[in-house]
Amino acid sequence: MFLASFFLFIRRRERAGKEPLLSTRLFRNRTCNLALVTQNVQWLILLGTSFVVSVFLQTERGYSAIKTGVIFTAATVGILISSFAAERWARKYAQKTLIVTGFVVTIVGIALLLGLVKASSSDWAFVPGLFLIGFGVGAMLTPSVNVVQSSFPVALQGEISGLSRSVSNLGSSFGTAIAGTIIVSVVAPGYRSYAWAMVSLILFGLIGLGAALLLPSKLERPA
Repeated sequence: MFLASFFLFIRRRERAGKEPLLSTRLFRNRTCNLALVTQNVQWLILLGTSFVVSVFLQTERGYSAIKTGVIFTAATVGILISSFAAERWARKYAQKTLIVTGFVVTIVGIALLLGLVKASSSDWAFVPGLFLIGFGVGAMLTPSVNVVQSSFPVALQGEISGLSRSVSNLGSSFGTAIAGTIIVSVVAPGYRSYAWAMVSLILFGLIGLGAALLLPSKLERPA
């Protein structure tokens, strides 16, 4: 919805003879648009999960900020491992395969955060889910950017790079706003608000997975 409104805003500026913020031709590339959706959802999930779990740990479990940070080490380790292996995977597997796999692993991680936290009050209940989320997001961040950048020639790399970064930042804001609103809602206090927030992130993960599945298997960089 936001991207559609932004596109119409740019079109109006072009028709009025004004210098557009971005050329509308950037939005005419189907592969790039799908990759931008995956980017947006990746950051939405990453920041949304971080906010929801942090609030839940400190308000419902009574953890300190330091203890909460220690638990999030699992997600950091997952991101580091997959990021270090990203270059090797990129040479071995298609970009689409990495993005799809990343979303599947991330969704499984969110599901574990949902199920294990309800079943156990142990600190270790958060570790498997956070690790998988970090691992999955780390595995697909670079491929998504590669797909976006590879959809346009060198002359447009400056514009598409700025658009890519803006979409990622927008996803971060959406993740904190949407999941955060649910977790702090009065309507569903305690674990119920946490559960609804995590379910919403799973739904967004499925949207990102759907966009990833629509990506072409082979990508060719324009001349």
